[in-house]
Amino acid sequence: MIEVRVQAGRFIPGEELDRLEALGGGGVASFTGIVRGEGDLASLTLDHYPGMTERMLGAIADQAAARWPLLGLIVVHRFGEMAPGERIVFVGTAARHRGAALEACAFLIDWLKTRAPFWKRERFADGTTGWVAPRAADDEAASRW
Repeated sequence: MIEVRVQAGRFIPGEELDRLEALGGGGVASFTGIVRGEGDLASLTLDHYPGMTERMLGAIADQAAARWPLLGLIVVHRFGEMAPGERIVFVGTAARHRGAALEACAFLIDWLKTRAPFWKRERFADGTTGWVAPRAADDEAASRW
């Protein structure tokens, strides 16, 4: 099972984990990204091109499935305006053994962070706005794969 969803609505990580656990493996790993509220952030808005973003996320998921013996993986990425504390992304993997599940999960989030075509704009409590620039630390993390 490979499932990739790009959606505006919220998701419930527990429901996604239940689906992965039902696949019968010995290991399930997950990551849930949360909008940080640093620097008096009021909201974070993610824009994307429908179709292009889903294709790129699907290609990243296919890479993970080709590299590790997974029973399944789920990627959920939100777009639109989100407040600090809201969930923004979920990555979950299931495998017979924990190593594959953990490594594939880390790979997916590192590559999503650097290759997923989303444009992020921050809005702060004082009304200022700004685009979020790529971070060198994210590129460094992704380069290990």
